Amino acid sequence: MGLTATFSLILGVSTGWLIGACSFRGQRTLSWLLMLPLSAPAYIVAYVYTDLLEVSGPVQSALRSWLALGIGELQLPSIRTLPGAALLLSLVLYPYIYLLARNSFAGRSGTQFDAARVLGHGPYSAFFRIALPAARPAIIGGLALVLMETLADFGVVSYFSVPTFSTGIYRTWLGFGDSGAALKLASLMLLFVIALIGLEESSRRSAVDRSDVSRATPISLTGARALLAVTICSVPVLLGFVVPVCTLAIYAVEHWHLSSNRHFGTLVFNSTSLAIATGIMATMIAWGLAYLKRLNPSPLNYGLIRLSTLGYALPGILLALAILDASGTLAQWWPASARFMLSGGIALLLYAYVCRFLTVAYQSVDAGFSSISPDIDAAARTLGAAPSQVLWRIHLPLLRPSILAASLLVFVDVMRELPATLILRPFNFDTLATRVYRLASDERLADASLPAIVIVLVGVIPVLLLQRSSATREPIET
Repeated sequence: MGLTATFSLILGVSTGWLIGACSFRGQRTLSWLLMLPLSAPAYIVAYVYTDLLEVSGPVQSALRSWLALGIGELQLPSIRTLPGAALLLSLVLYPYIYLLARNSFAGRSGTQFDAARVLGHGPYSAFFRIALPAARPAIIGGLALVLMETLADFGVVSYFSVPTFSTGIYRTWLGFGDSGAALKLASLMLLFVIALIGLEESSRRSAVDRSDVSRATPISLTGARALLAVTICSVPVLLGFVVPVCTLAIYAVEHWHLSSNRHFGTLVFNSTSLAIATGIMATMIAWGLAYLKRLNPSPLNYGLIRLSTLGYALPGILLALAILDASGTLAQWWPASARFMLSGGIALLLYAYVCRFLTVAYQSVDAGFSSISPDIDAAARTLGAAPSQVLWRIHLPLLRPSILAASLLVFVDVMRELPATLILRPFNFDTLATRVYRLASDERLADASLPAIVIVLVGVIPVLLLQRSSATREPIET
């Protein structure tokens, strides 16, 4: 996690400063392009770069042809190492830090930077002594999210044979059949998760309210400095999104007859049906929780809602293992005719998805409820409307955008989910994610190119929604 954190901090803070505190040509476009790598699952990016950089791949083949060297005369370092895994993860996860750092640098930390410059500090001194410490809570919050995602990753570390908690739990449980040892590893993993949740919570408490803070005066960059800024901001986008997507698109076109076989329709149906069902269930539950909070905002309800929405912070493999172990225990007390529901199947998989992604739906719906003034409810009840009428005739129309966004975000997350699906899916049941994982593990990336690019392109949707909402709250001047 240390290497991933370091690489992500470098990418996220540098690009966040250039976009949030500086002004140069192309800044507005780069501000949302820098979010696109978040749409590409890390395991798909790892598959692409491994194929591109292997000995027989196009990169080394082109270098040997250009330098007129034989296969044994050109030896590039392998990407399938711990530093390689950390670098690829950081190319996908740095937007968490970038987004929070950008907003912080554009606000209070930026105005403090202006004040330091007026008092005689040079640009480097003002940045490292004033702006960067002021943005520390936001950066730590983004770093906590990066560390959570790194801890939860299974596809990259499994493909690169890097020993981590995720791979250790998976191999111990399914490979060696030792559920006791797997649960011990899971308990240790949970301690790290709790520590990261505490880190993220503390960063939220330390963050200041920027609702009344105007945007700092941007630093104008022209000439060579502007070109350097554009280059720095373009490299993560090219490496984290453009190269993987273009490579997958080329493979999909060249091997269309292999990737678009009769099984592809089944994979799309399996993935979309699971995603739609989870989106509906998670959104309905989130609606109920948010409505309960609105009706009775007591500390007890706040605590229970917080507890029920912790699933997103748990790695998929940890959640799947806990559900599988608990269901196995409960199945012993159920009638034999109903045990199949708890021994693995679609119902168990849907339950895991809802537990994992309820947080995403709840945050969207709760934000929608927060935008509805309580005075509207009071006025409706004064006119004789029952609570059910207020809910269906007033809340529902106003919440329609939030409900749609919640369902869409959950839909995309389910389409990308890998470790929980691998463990809990029924026999002979594949999704786009599990199909890509199996084919890429067999070094058949060309066959996996079409389902992989579908997953990536679907993942662009929430990124664009996030950028749109962020741009609405804080317009970026150029």
